[in-house]
Amino acid sequence: MIKHLTKTFRASALCTGALLCLCVSQSVYASGDNQLDGVKHELSRQQDQLQDKQKRYVALQNELKQRELTIANATKKIHQAENKLKALIASIAKLNQEQQNLQQQRLGQQEMLRELINTQYRQGEDSQLANLLSGEDSHTLDRYTVYAERISKARIDALTALSAIDTELQLKKHELAQQRQQQQALISELQAENEKRTKEQTKRKRTLAGIKGQMSNDRSYINELKVNERRLIKEIAKAKLEAERAARQAPMDGLAKHRGKLPWPVKGSVLHNYGTKQQGELRWKGMVINKASGSKVNAVYPGKVIFADWLRGYGLMLAIDHGKGDMTFYGYNQTLLKKVGDNVQANEAIALVGDSGGQEQSGLYFEIRRKGTPTNPRTWLKK
Repeated sequence: MIKHLTKTFRASALCTGALLCLCVSQSVYASGDNQLDGVKHELSRQQDQLQDKQKRYVALQNELKQRELTIANATKKIHQAENKLKALIASIAKLNQEQQNLQQQRLGQQEMLRELINTQYRQGEDSQLANLLSGEDSHTLDRYTVYAERISKARIDALTALSAIDTELQLKKHELAQQRQQQQALISELQAENEKRTKEQTKRKRTLAGIKGQMSNDRSYINELKVNERRLIKEIAKAKLEAERAARQAPMDGLAKHRGKLPWPVKGSVLHNYGTKQQGELRWKGMVINKASGSKVNAVYPGKVIFADWLRGYGLMLAIDHGKGDMTFYGYNQTLLKKVGDNVQANEAIALVGDSGGQEQSGLYFEIRRKGTPTNPRTWLKK
């Protein structure tokens, strides 16, 4: 009986234990499923956040591009207006001088006319009749007659010249008034464009602050630099094709014979040298020269413009093909003065120094590539 009860108890205990194990297992599995769902949800949330962040970053970069292009357009208009204003000021100064000369000529003609009138008055209207009655010989009388005629002709010529001077003087005054009106219009245009540029520069600063906020760490910045470099290489590949096509039409001699002889694109201290550390394992492929915003950037050698546009990381950039696979690049500009297809000469202004591409200070990014490979630009420039 006892043995039977014992067996019955053991069987009951085993059943209870099995039921407990089954309940615990189901509870553990349920808990695990919940945790897995939570992990999946968190991953999905973080992925959405990352995508939103990337979209925001791209939007900020596009906004930066538009801001800098607007600034570039305003700067170009200001540059053109300033050049027109200089020419106009010189023209006005010339007109003023011409006006003064004409006034002096007028005074001279008036004085001459006064003398002629006095001479004719002293001779008298009836002098020829008086001479005839005086019994002078015919030779003397002829001389008096010629003298009187000459005085009369000189008087008429003086009056004609005075009238011509007066007419020219009036024309100069009218031209001067028109040019002064143009000068005032240009000054107003300059003020408006300067205000527009100042507003855009303020907005650009806010955009840059937003971009920096998106850069969470150095790795993000390094990745951005790598992407920017790939963009440059892509554009270089396009530029090479254009350069090869242009070379077939008008071959150029390249830079090979001019190492150490090229003029500097701008004069200034070097902020970053070729080959020095940029960020992480990345190194500078060109050099950055410190220069005030708005300064002229000059081509270092004759060539043809094969790229002139905004490029992320480099801002407003211009590339010139010099032939034989040699190209020079000028980045960070405030505005470009040349367009694709333009031929340029050494020391010709091609752009104005700036801080485009999101730079924190103004300067020029200058790079030389030979057959697509960067080379130290400093070894090509005059010492």
